Amino acid sequence: MNLKAVYIFLFFLWAVEAKAQADSVQFKSYTDKVMIRANLDTNIESYIVSDGKHKNAQQTILSINNKTKTSLSIDYRIISATLSFTPRFMPGNNDDDQRGNSSYSDLTFRFFPKRFTQTLYYKKVKGFYIENMKDFVPDWQEGRDPYIQFPDLKTQSFGGSTAYVLNKNFSLKSIYTQGEWQKKSSGSWVPFLDYDLTIFSNIIDNEPSKEIQYNFGANMGYFYNWVIGKKVNISPYLSLGLGGKLTSFRDTLDDGTKAPKENAQYITMKFTGGLHIGYNTDRFLFGGKMNFKAYTYDEKNNQTVENNNLYGLLYIGYRFAPPKVVKRNYDKLQKKIPVL
Repeated sequence: MNLKAVYIFLFFLWAVEAKAQADSVQFKSYTDKVMIRANLDTNIESYIVSDGKHKNAQQTILSINNKTKTSLSIDYRIISATLSFTPRFMPGNNDDDQRGNSSYSDLTFRFFPKRFTQTLYYKKVKGFYIENMKDFVPDWQEGRDPYIQFPDLKTQSFGGSTAYVLNKNFSLKSIYTQGEWQKKSSGSWVPFLDYDLTIFSNIIDNEPSKEIQYNFGANMGYFYNWVIGKKVNISPYLSLGLGGKLTSFRDTLDDGTKAPKENAQYITMKFTGGLHIGYNTDRFLFGGKMNFKAYTYDEKNNQTVENNNLYGLLYIGYRFAPPKVVKRNYDKLQKKIPVL
């Protein structure tokens, strides 16, 4: 990661923002409509462990087999919910003989009170394989030899983020959920906090192991929404964050007893970015997104651990008036919880 280039890019975006803040921007809101959306994305989830920081350090790349998942989302007022799953019939999702059986699922909720964006999510990934087999077995051949597999290696994450849009003339909702349409081009700095509880579990030689991680970070990102004509927008973003990781691990000894608990603390860095291109009408919408995340920290034994996620997404959606029973019950709930 070239941090110098990142800071130069962020400074450039700040210069653009100085002009964007002066623009008069208006929004078209779709909060009174129900929006349903179908998504298809190619997901690449991997963990990279490097033994040392030197140039020729040995790397182990752990990846999941499933790379294509679908999701359905529904949005109404400030609430946005998404359910994702990985269908077995999709190409590339059923190569079990070579890479093993993997599963990926997540559930995401987003709330948009005023200029805040609150995200809550749950993610579960199970079944990994070593992707860079040739680094360990030089005569290994793709298609002939199977990958080393870890079918019981599983990660579960419960997390969220809290973001605040500094520019009142910028709509983050128009990028995240298409719940609004921004009529004029504008951008904004967006500081946000992220936090999660992640549980790693595995079974080795019939002995279970578990590691619990608490992650938290402070981030600064910049989002820009370039509106072309009346129906098309192009929206890049970039963010950089610094945080901490607290881990707790307990292994099982050869005699079946539990070893003493091991605790550790690490400093973490996160770099994220992406691009969204969309087409929007009052009823019909479609578009695509490309996002990436690079997350790294150094362990005490001079190992570097990276968690990388790269995916592209295609979506198509439709808006319609809410059923009367939905609107009536939401209005009742809003009287009791004004933030809704």
